[in-house]
Amino acid sequence: MERFEINGHEVVDGDVRPTGNGAHVYVPRRWLGADVKIVRVSEPDSDSDE
Repeated sequence: MERFEINGHEVVDGDVRPTGNGAHVYVPRRWLGADVKIVRVSEPDSDSDE
């Protein structure tokens, strides 16, 4: 696993959920319009579609 240093204001710990042909992570509505970065911290489930 690599190590990343990111300066920010808040962290949300969540799960990626399937949606249509992709996936999403929910964040608070107050983040609407903000720049965000998503960092994967575990390997995807082997039974997930890519």
